[in-house]
Amino acid sequence: MFILDAHLDLAMNAVEWNRDLTKSVQQIRKSEFGMSDKPDRQNNTVSLDAMRKGNIGICVATQIARVSDNKKLPGWNSQEEAWAHTQEQLAWYKSMEEIGEMFQIKNIDQLNKHIKLWSSEDISKKPIGYILSLEGADSIVNMDYLEKSYESGLRAIGPAHYGPGVYAHGTDSVGGIGLRGKELLKKIEELNLILDTTHLCDVSFWETLENYNGPLWASHNNCRKFVDHNRQYSDEQISELISRNAVIGIPLDAWMMVPKWIRGESTPEKMGVTLDQMIDNIDHICQLSGNSSHVGIGSDLDGAFGKEQTPHDLDTIADLQKVPIMLSRKGYSDLDIEKIMSLNFVEFLKRVWY
Repeated sequence: MFILDAHLDLAMNAVEWNRDLTKSVQQIRKSEFGMSDKPDRQNNTVSLDAMRKGNIGICVATQIARVSDNKKLPGWNSQEEAWAHTQEQLAWYKSMEEIGEMFQIKNIDQLNKHIKLWSSEDISKKPIGYILSLEGADSIVNMDYLEKSYESGLRAIGPAHYGPGVYAHGTDSVGGIGLRGKELLKKIEELNLILDTTHLCDVSFWETLENYNGPLWASHNNCRKFVDHNRQYSDEQISELISRNAVIGIPLDAWMMVPKWIRGESTPEKMGVTLDQMIDNIDHICQLSGNSSHVGIGSDLDGAFGKEQTPHDLDTIADLQKVPIMLSRKGYSDLDIEKIMSLNFVEFLKRVWY
């Protein structure tokens, strides 16, 4: 089944982890043998090759660079430095386009053309379609920079990441959006960018929705019902997003899937983390909405974690193909499953880009 994954940090892996994503997952793991600078070395799950094997033909691919003066949180010392880092990541995406590995999708015509290409059997190596997103807006020095980003193909943006940010408060922090946040939201709406509510703390989440009337989604968020942490959404937040015609992508970071996960100590096997928890989150959103129209896949695989912190029944991103079978066993129809795996986000994009 064709899959759209609404959140992958591909350029971060390539630029910061020095991973050649044109190689297979196994080749990348072999190249990292003996390395210990990152906790997920030799545990990667994503490559462009693995995406093709899993029929993941479109993803929302990120740029990410936060600003931080707090040594507890990594980040750049200035917005200008953060901007430079996002441009390095953009250069990687462009280089992937140059060699036919990826294809940037910026409008409906390109979206339709790419989906048609992936339904064809006439081409053996299909480029991975990507929609460019900015995870955390700290690198936007001022609104002129957001216009530059739009011209470079940016089509979605999340105001915050972890901690207090320039424009909003993110995960594990408390606070609102302020004047700069409101200015950002106004420009996002003017450019018809998609607002990604993921990572907004509760206060910033509600202030954002009070001040923004444009299209929005949550690219990678699980349900607080299962893991009681501010990184997850409460039923009230999920219901509000549903009322705004949003789609919520379900991620596969283990600590967001089961309670009492201890980073660096817990293991997927000992904690019983499997794709079943993904199904539970999908089903919960479907029950709240009364249909299958507001949930999709936002795996966040290799988002600074690897197999040491993912469902133990997933070896590579290609194993997302297990999800349709699991949904079918739970009673979901073929159409429901197709909507969850890709159509909900595809139809969202068509509605927004008109």
